[in-house]
Amino acid sequence: MSGQTAELRLGTRGSLLAVAQARLVAAALQRRHPGLTVRLQRIETRGDRDLATPLAAASTDFFSDTLDEALLAGDIDAVVHSRKDLPDRRPPAIHCAAIPLRANPRDVLLCRPDVTARLAAGSSLRIGSSSPRRQRHAADFLPRHLPQLGPPPRLSFLPLRGPVDQRLRRLALPSTDADALDGVILALAGLERLWQDRDGRAAIAPLLAGLRWMVLPLSACPTAAGQGALAIECRRDDPAATALLSALHDPGTERLLALEYAAVDAQPPGERPAFAATAVTTPALGDLLFCRGAQDRGPSRLEWQRPPRPPQARPWCLRQDLALERLDCAPPPPGAVFVAHWRAVAPGMLDSQRHRIWTSGTMSWRQLAGRGLWVEGCGDHLGFATLLPTLASPVLQLPPPAQWSVLTRAGAETSW
Repeated sequence: MSGQTAELRLGTRGSLLAVAQARLVAAALQRRHPGLTVRLQRIETRGDRDLATPLAAASTDFFSDTLDEALLAGDIDAVVHSRKDLPDRRPPAIHCAAIPLRANPRDVLLCRPDVTARLAAGSSLRIGSSSPRRQRHAADFLPRHLPQLGPPPRLSFLPLRGPVDQRLRRLALPSTDADALDGVILALAGLERLWQDRDGRAAIAPLLAGLRWMVLPLSACPTAAGQGALAIECRRDDPAATALLSALHDPGTERLLALEYAAVDAQPPGERPAFAATAVTTPALGDLLFCRGAQDRGPSRLEWQRPPRPPQARPWCLRQDLALERLDCAPPPPGAVFVAHWRAVAPGMLDSQRHRIWTSGTMSWRQLAGRGLWVEGCGDHLGFATLLPTLASPVLQLPPPAQWSVLTRAGAETSW
C-alpha cells in the first residue's frame, strides 16, 4: 500500500476462526488509525483443502504458502497468521510487523454431557486430537484427574481436523455414531476469539451448551510454542503497512514467545515438533516457562529466575496446618467454587452437578477427582490471582469473583 492509501487489504484463511481473528485485528487497527478502511480478503490454503494429511506429517508451510504468494504478488497488503502455524524460515521479502497481545495459551478439554455416565460405566472415552503432543499430555494427565466414578478411566484417541465448529459437532452426534467423540482438545484462545465474533458465537454457542469444560494445567500440559499468539506480516518494502501494523505490537508477548522458541530451538531437530513450551508472566514470580519434551514423563519442567522475597511474606508451617481439624460448615450454594486445598472439602460438600469446581493445583485436583468430582481447572500452584484472567474469559461463562465461594483453611479467610 502507499502512504496516501487509506485502505489496507488484510489477507486471512477462510475458516470461521481465521476470519474472527482477522476481524479482531481489523477492529484494533481502526481504533488505532481512525479513518482507515480494512478490507478482508479470504484465501484458501493447502491446509484448508487437505484434511487427510496428518498435521505431524505436513510441510511447515502447510497453512502459509498460499498466503505468502498472495502477499508477494501484491494482491494483499498484510496477513494475519496464528503464530504457531508459521514455519521457522520465512521468505526474505516478508517480515513480521506486529505480534499483538496474546490470548490465553492453554488447551481445553470439552466433553459431551453424558461423559460422567460413560466414566461410571467404564467405557473408553473417545478423545479427538490430531496433535501427538496433546495426545501424550492427555494420556498422562486425564486418567488420574478425571472423576473416579468407576473403573480407572480409559482413553482412545481419534484424529480430528477441520474448523472448530465441525470438531464440536462430533460431540453432539449420537453416542453410537461411528464419528461420535466423547471429548475434543482445543486451544482456549480459538474459542475465546470465536466467542468475541458475531458469526463465531452464533456458530459455537449452541454447540457449547451443556458441555463439560476442563482447562488443562500448564504445569502438566504445556502447549505448542506460540499458541494463542497472532503474527501480522507484510512486505519489507511497504513502510506504510509496516507503520500501521506496528501500532498493534506487544513487547511483552514478543518476550514470552522468544523464551518459548528458544527452548524449542535447543532441542534436537527431530524432537521439536512434539516439544511443548509455554511462557507466562506473574506479578510475584515474573516470567515462568513450562516445558515438556517427547521423552519426558511426569510434570513439565518449570524455568524461572527467583525474584526478591516480598516484604510481607512469611514461611508456611506444615506442622501447624496439619494439626488443624476440618470445621463443619454448610455446603456452598450452587455456582462456582474455588478449593484452596482439598482438605478443606468435607465428604459430600460439593456436587459436580451444582458446582463448577476450580482448585489451587494438580495435587488437590487429583484428590477431588478421586472423590468423583469434576474439576474444571486449577491455578498451577501459583495463587488465585494468577488464575483471574482465565476465569474472566467470557467463553467459560463463569460468574465474577465476588460471586464465588472459597473453601480454605481456618485463619486464611482474611486473604480473600
